[in-house]
Amino acid sequence: MKTFELRHKQVVVIGAGISGMAAAELLHRQGAIPFVSDSGAIRPERRERLQQLGIAFEQGGHSERALAGDLLVVSPGVPRTIAPIRVYRESGRSVWTELELAWRYNRSPVVAVTGTNGKTTVTRWLGDLFERGGKPAVVAGNIGVAVSDVADHTAPDAHLLLEVSSYQLEFVETFRPDVSIILNITPDHMDYYGGRFEDYAAAKFRITEHQTENDFFITNADDEVMSAFLPELKKRARHPRILTFSARNEVEEGLFLRGDTLIFKFNQTEEPLMQIQEFHLSGQHNVMNGMAAALAARVSEIKNSAIRESLTRFEGVEHRLEPVRELDGVTYINDSKATNVNAVWFALDSFDQPMVLILGGRDKGNDYRELEEQLREKVHTVIAIGEAADAIEAQVGPMVPELLRADSMGQAVRMARKQAKRGELVMLSPACSSFDMFENFEDRGNAFRQAVLEL
Repeated sequence: MKTFELRHKQVVVIGAGISGMAAAELLHRQGAIPFVSDSGAIRPERRERLQQLGIAFEQGGHSERALAGDLLVVSPGVPRTIAPIRVYRESGRSVWTELELAWRYNRSPVVAVTGTNGKTTVTRWLGDLFERGGKPAVVAGNIGVAVSDVADHTAPDAHLLLEVSSYQLEFVETFRPDVSIILNITPDHMDYYGGRFEDYAAAKFRITEHQTENDFFITNADDEVMSAFLPELKKRARHPRILTFSARNEVEEGLFLRGDTLIFKFNQTEEPLMQIQEFHLSGQHNVMNGMAAALAARVSEIKNSAIRESLTRFEGVEHRLEPVRELDGVTYINDSKATNVNAVWFALDSFDQPMVLILGGRDKGNDYRELEEQLREKVHTVIAIGEAADAIEAQVGPMVPELLRADSMGQAVRMARKQAKRGELVMLSPACSSFDMFENFEDRGNAFRQAVLEL
């Protein structure tokens, strides 16, 4: 199905969140006839917006009308097992994600970033790199601005810098970024994928599916899953040019660390970039994030001088290891973006001080035992919140001197203040999604920040 064929077509959009609303409005702008169907309640302001545009909608379930469209567009996180997806696929009709829909209307070069951890940081970092390099760019995707909000009116000479999730890659048919990046792959969203890690990884790998030798694929040579994937990618008749980054070993092509020096390597030619000590952001995970962003910038023709400037000045992103305040010698850290165990591991690895850790939310099939070494070494108190509190108490309780439970973010922060001593940290790094208590991880991070500022 080509873009122009959507004019006057009946397109059903499942979900009225940020992505679903953006998809419906894009379809409306382009002359299609969207119908929005949500299994839950649609927020009043979104219902009002749909009514203003004359877009039909339903809430509280999916009716026969939701099964009768020419095309189905699915919002991120909608279960793959819902009836509309099954019915459309069985009848041979297309099922797209909002990303695939937006791609059909895009005229701009695309850099797409995925991975279990670091996506938001790297995508924002790319925005900073392009700005310092004097190249027009728009940051969008799984980052608060839906791709459908910008794809059909971004200038052809401006890059689209996209954060894309496994959900968004689930149903892509033609999506082909000029530069794709997979930062790392560790277990996440295991509830959505029925505990099958291979299904989750396969969704991530789809970012390369339609790329050709004219495109670039960038990944982490130090990641075991990605190292195993590369030989399979090379077997494809047509595959993108592969560039890797590594903090451990020299690479064939890409960016690596030799001693304390970052070095680009292309066509057997080495270009020293900078010293690792010049990085503004601390932590090994930020070194890897910076290397990925720098490599994508380099192949997008951004000068090394601008890359160095960004790596030495980029401030990071909200809700990711974000210092909130220091009070009575205790530093409060907002890491609400850490929605899986691996992200929490990196957060703990970034600090040496003893700490109080706030964990919890909606569990995603986590195995908290992966944190045991870090917890025993650095955390004297864990405060469990949300639906995952029972699982956290059962798994984490034996690993730390004290485990407490709180009913709200405010209560958790007040309890943490009583437990923390001068020179220590209080960190929200939940390892869980936020949807049991909050609208999203930003809402959760803001609640933590507000509670800290009210102490």
